[in-house]
Amino acid sequence: MVYIEYKFIIHPIQPGRDILLAELGELPFESFEDFDMGLLAYIDESEDSQTLIEDIHILNSGEFEISYVKSKIEQVNWNEEWEKNFHPIHIDNRLTIRAPFHAKTNADIDIIIEPKMSFGTGHHATTYQISEMLLDEDCENKIVLDMGCGTGVLGILADIRGAKSVDYIDIDTWCVENTEENLERNFCQGHVILGGAEKIEKDYDLILANINRNILLEDMTTYARHLVSGGVIYFSGFYEEDLRLIQKEANRQNLTFVKHQAKENWVAAKFTKN
Repeated sequence: MVYIEYKFIIHPIQPGRDILLAELGELPFESFEDFDMGLLAYIDESEDSQTLIEDIHILNSGEFEISYVKSKIEQVNWNEEWEKNFHPIHIDNRLTIRAPFHAKTNADIDIIIEPKMSFGTGHHATTYQISEMLLDEDCENKIVLDMGCGTGVLGILADIRGAKSVDYIDIDTWCVENTEENLERNFCQGHVILGGAEKIEKDYDLILANINRNILLEDMTTYARHLVSGGVIYFSGFYEEDLRLIQKEANRQNLTFVKHQAKENWVAAKFTKN
């Protein structure tokens, strides 16, 4: 998958950056990153167009000076980057997420993840937080879906904690292959599927959806339809300021907010189905 990076230079940077982020969030951008002069925004090349941002109000406002450049971002080989920079992730003494080349720890749960070109090493605040929350979730004998599975780390954690079965879905071929490899590394089994929410065909007791705000809002109807009554769903991949939008859509789908936690402005939130 190839992404397009929009690099916006903004003056004055605030509240310009926040306004621009809010407007861009209505378009199919998948992720954003602050930098000292403005905002980076990333979109799948197939979703990009010459007219994509022409109706963004703040870009035509005389109150701010905003320029931007676009560039193509090729797939990153996460193996090379990870081996240069990766350190094991520790959540108390309860969980360690490590690479194959790291020594085994004395943590209660020891997960080996090699990311290939997939997202989900545990380093990102979203993956870390859902992993942390899952340690207190009852996974025993649950039928689980890891939606947007990346490396498969969240589903693997649910599996190790007693899930009856786990399905893994991702739109990226690299992620499907990587999840299959990581399942073998951790002596887990699961059904790994290439695709999006349209591939969900059965009901689940527990759904883990660590994706991004726009996809969560777009596909929440499908997630809710395939969550059993009394089931639990975790949403992550969005900022604290987007939690209100997630809650509003969840309410429309008869999902009740339970709790959330935030790390580095990223949110993981737990809901149950009425």
